[in-house]
Parts: sequence; structure tokens; C-alpha cells
Amino acid sequence: MAPNSVAVTMEKPDNFSLLEINGSDPSSFPDNKRKSISPKQFSWFILLKAHRLVSSLSWLFASVKKRLAFSSKAINEEEDPKSRGKQMYRFIKACLVISIVALLIEIVAYYKNWNLDLVNRPSWEVRGLVEWSYVAWLSFRSDYIAPIVITLSKFCTVLFLIQSLDRLVLCLGCFWIKFKKIEPKLKDDELDLEDASNFPMVLIQIPMCNEREVYEQSIGAASQLDWPKDRILIQVLDDSDDPNLQLLIKEEVAAWAEKGVNIIYRHRLIRTGYKAGNLKSAMTCDYVKDYEFVTIFDADFTPSPDFLKKTIPHFKGNPELGLVQARWSFVNKDENLLTRLQNINLCFHFEVEQQVNGVFLNFFGFNGTAGVWRIKALEESGGWLERTTVEDMDIAVRAHLNGWKFIYLNDVEVTCELPESYEAYKKQQHRWHSGPMQLFRLCLPSIIKSKISVGKKANLIFLFFLLRKLILPFYSFTLFCIILPLTMFIPEAELPLWIICYVPIFISLLNILPSPKSFPFLIPYLLFENTMSITKFNAMISGLFQLGSAYEWVVTKKTGRSSESDLLAFAEKEEKLHRRNSESGLELLSKLKEQEMNLAVQETPKKSIGGLVRPSNKIKKRNMVFKKELGLAFLLLTAAARSFLSAHGLHFYFLLFQGLSFLVVGLDLIGEQIN
Repeated sequence: MAPNSVAVTMEKPDNFSLLEINGSDPSSFPDNKRKSISPKQFSWFILLKAHRLVSSLSWLFASVKKRLAFSSKAINEEEDPKSRGKQMYRFIKACLVISIVALLIEIVAYYKNWNLDLVNRPSWEVRGLVEWSYVAWLSFRSDYIAPIVITLSKFCTVLFLIQSLDRLVLCLGCFWIKFKKIEPKLKDDELDLEDASNFPMVLIQIPMCNEREVYEQSIGAASQLDWPKDRILIQVLDDSDDPNLQLLIKEEVAAWAEKGVNIIYRHRLIRTGYKAGNLKSAMTCDYVKDYEFVTIFDADFTPSPDFLKKTIPHFKGNPELGLVQARWSFVNKDENLLTRLQNINLCFHFEVEQQVNGVFLNFFGFNGTAGVWRIKALEESGGWLERTTVEDMDIAVRAHLNGWKFIYLNDVEVTCELPESYEAYKKQQHRWHSGPMQLFRLCLPSIIKSKISVGKKANLIFLFFLLRKLILPFYSFTLFCIILPLTMFIPEAELPLWIICYVPIFISLLNILPSPKSFPFLIPYLLFENTMSITKFNAMISGLFQLGSAYEWVVTKKTGRSSESDLLAFAEKEEKLHRRNSESGLELLSKLKEQEMNLAVQETPKKSIGGLVRPSNKIKKRNMVFKKELGLAFLLLTAAARSFLSAHGLHFYFLLFQGLSFLVVGLDLIGEQIN
């Protein structure tokens, strides 16, 4: 053996090799300074890192607590306590507490190298109370909890596959329509533009309630429809409770009336039934009997001047046709991430769902606006009813049961706005998903007893209501927000990758096909849809079981945005109206508008531009905290931590990013904030 060398011999040479180190080579030994860290210093280092982590979490929880208190105060001032979904929030908190306890136990088990083999060990080998508790948990989980979770996950998976198949069939139907170039055809000659007496009498209704930002553009767009003035009547149905706003709307109506537009202003003294009550009241006027068709535009909808000429001719020579529905387009679809994601959903709804149902079934849900009804169809179907918050779907179902046919025009677009704040969008979605369940309870006996074919009955019950209105929010919330995080603590029920990854991505690709420019937002769209499932599930349950929040109706907040063409079209009108107001001496109107401007300037933060202080266009806004979303965020992140310990791969990444998406939404960091 060479001099200055050390031989190290091990008792088990099978596991360790002989190591020979030359003592004269100083590089063979590690630097003394690098290995001289004492256990005490290492402990201080770990404590320092832990202190920083706890400080960060404390700051986060303090921020959340502060915002939560502020949001709870705002909700108490604005909403009915019955509509807050306390039971759902308590359920989420219970799941969160259980998951945190389970995670702590799993962390202890991880660092002590416990595993499932403990269950099969003799009792005398199990040492300590904690280890015994872990063994008891494993046994109880395997015998009682896992079978229930596995059964529920299989049930939700079947529903998920059925709904995915429905989406695939709808997309194939849309592809067939495009391939064969199928579109509604006029059954008779077009209107004789030379003879105004051939134009049918059309009633235009604009229901609104406190629509300060959009009343001018909606009234202006309806007043500029290309139709003989003596063959059209515009009803501005104002349910506003602000006297100043009522006066402004009256003056806007008077301005257009002086220009020769046949327009009237109506205001209800008893404001019951929301939009349905407003429309029902308007249809009781004596002069309505002189009109054959009624067109409805919500306050933020601005139709093009040729809207009536593109829709009314489809009724000619088609006496069974009750409704012609136009497509929505959105002036603010690129405003922020929230509006982009909404645009994906609504593009699929109009391009695929509505078009396929219109072509192959002659039936679809009326969208409540941008549609033309034959007044006879409304009257024979029972008119507007105030029994649900989806009066548009209600009248569509009743008209379908009475044998009326519908036509959807995908190439006729009416511009409108998307909600830009998550709070407004959430309230809108709650109404859109609770109302159908209310209607399903009320309409089910009528559907069963109706004289329509068995196929149409099956379509209404199983596809229109159950699959697309009930099953979709049920499995989306239950499978991806409850079962999936639970399976991280119940590995016996672990979901395969094709359920949590491959099929959802494929379905999201189908949903995004009608709006190909939104392809970069595929993953955010998938995560956001799962995030919205809590709102849709809660709304579905409240509507199905007639809970307090089922009848909640909140007018969606508008910003009054217009497209560039709209701005150019209305610029001249605004100038003429202001000139007319100043010439006629409407001093009160001027004072009201000056007060509004002064108030806006006072509330608007100021910024300096070139040494001058000018009011900024930005209005002070506040964030809210949504407790249910925040609770699910921590539940999913807890499950992600457990998944990380088990090295689950894609399960971990899905839970992590899904939890972060819930956190972003729960802290109101998506979209615009409310004023």
C-alpha cells in the first residue's frame, strides 16, 4: 500500500466499496470552513426561514381578514342575509379543517417514514399514541371513507363523460351547419321597400332600471332603426327609483320625440316582478293590440339600423314562427381577463348551442333581448310571468310547448357589454343558474302533459334542463373542487390523469373553437370554469330547493362603453341634443348634469399633467373578498401540499394552479373592482 494513505474497510462490502485516500493530497479532504456549521447555527437558520414564512402568512391572513371585514360590511348593507350561502361556506370550512388536520398527520407520517404497511403490523409493533392514531385513521379510511368517495367519484365521472359527449355532438352539429352552409331561408319575397304600408307594425321595448350609464345610447340606437316612423312605437320602460335619472330619461325621450320618432316613456308606480313585471305591465296598454310584433332590447344593447329589416321578413309566410333571435357581440370583450373568459363561453353558447338547436330542433332558450316575438305567440303562451328570475327562458319553454317555432340568426349581431367586475359577473351567473332550476320545478308537469312529441319532451327534460343546467355545475364542483382534493388524503380513490387533465383540456378546446383568437387563454379558461363552479352549484341548489337567494335579482353593473362606430354615430346626436336643450331653456336638466359632473370630479383622484392638475378618468374602486372561493383556495392548496409529499406529478400541478385561481378570484384580483 502506498505511503501516506488510509485504508477504510467496511463490514459489509456488498453495500460499500473500499475507499482509498491519499493523505498527501489536500484536495481529497473537504474544506474545514465549509463543513464547520454547528447544529446550533443550522437550527437558527431553520428558525429564521420559518419566521419569515410565518410573517408572510400572517401578513396574508391579516390582509384577508381586513378585506373580509370590509366586504362583510358592504354585503350587509346591500344584500339580504339569506342570499349569502352560509351552509355552503360552513361545508367548505369543515372540509378545509379536516384537510389541514389530515395534512398535519401526513407530514408527521412522511418524516417518520410511516406507510400503509403499518396497518398489517402486529399491535405490539405500533409504538406511541400518534402512530397508533395514524394506524387507526388508515384502517377507518380504507374501510369506510374510501368506498363512499370512490362511488361518488365514479358517478360524477359518468356525468362528466355524458356532458362531454353532449359538447362533442354540439360541435359536430355546428361543423355540419358550416360545411353544408345551412342557414334560415326566407319563405316569401322580401318586404316591398317602396310601399310603407307593407311593413308590419312593430313595438320596440327597452326595459331599464337605474341604467344611468347606457340609457342614452340604447334609446338613440332604437330611435335610429330603419323602419317607417308610422309603423313603429318605442316604449322606454323605466323602473328607475332615482328621480333625477327619471327626469334625464324623460328629457332624452322628449328630444327624440321632437325629431319625429314615435317614442313614449313609461314608469311604474308599483315596481314588482322585476323585468317580467315591467314587460307584463307594458303589454297591457290598449294600443298594443295594433301591433303584430314586439322587439326587446336591454338597456346596454345597441342594434344596427337594419336590425328589423334583417329579422322581421322571416315571419312573412311562416305563421308557425314565434321568435327570431339575434346573436350578441361585445364591445368590451378585450377589456380584461374576465371579459376575455366570458367571451369564450358566450361565443360557444351563440355559435354552437343556439345555432345547432335552432337548425335541428326549431327551439332554444330566448336570451331575453335582441329578439323579435310575434305578439300572438306571447299571448297564446300566457304572456310574461313573474314566477322566476328567468322570464325569457320561461316564455320560450311555454311557447315551445304550444307548438311555436324559433329561428336563430347567427349573422345578425347586436352589440352589448360584458360585466367587467367579478362581483357583477357572479351575481349575473347566480341568477342565470338559479332561475332555470326554479323553472324546471314549475314546468316539469306541463312538459310531461304537453302534446309535443316524446323526443321534444326528452330534449327539454334531459338535455335542456338536467344536463346543461343541473348536471354541469354539479359534477364540475363536486368532482374537481371536493373529490379531487379529498383523494390526496384518500389514495384508494385517486382519480386517473385522463379525468383531471386530458378530457378537460379536450372539452376546453371544443369550447374555444368558436373564438380561435382566445386560444392562448385555454388554461386560464379551464381553471376559471372550475372556479365559477362554486357559484353555479350554489345557485343551482338554491333554485332547485327554493332557498332564499333563488329570487335574488341584481341589475348587472354597466360602464356605458361603446364601439368606435357607435361613438361616431352618437357624437352628432349628442351635439344636437345639447344644442336643443340649451336653446329650449331646460335649465333644470343642465343643473342636474352639472351636479353629476361636479360630483364625479370630487370623487375622482387627480393627477398632474404638464404642471396642471386635472381629474383622472379613474374612479376609486375597492376590492372585495369572496369567502367561499377563498375557503376552496386553501382547501386545494392544502391538497396540493399533500400531493407534493406523495410526488403525484400532474395532480400536484393541477391542484396548485386551481388553488391559486381560487385565491385570485377570492381576493377579487380578476376583472375591475367595484365603485
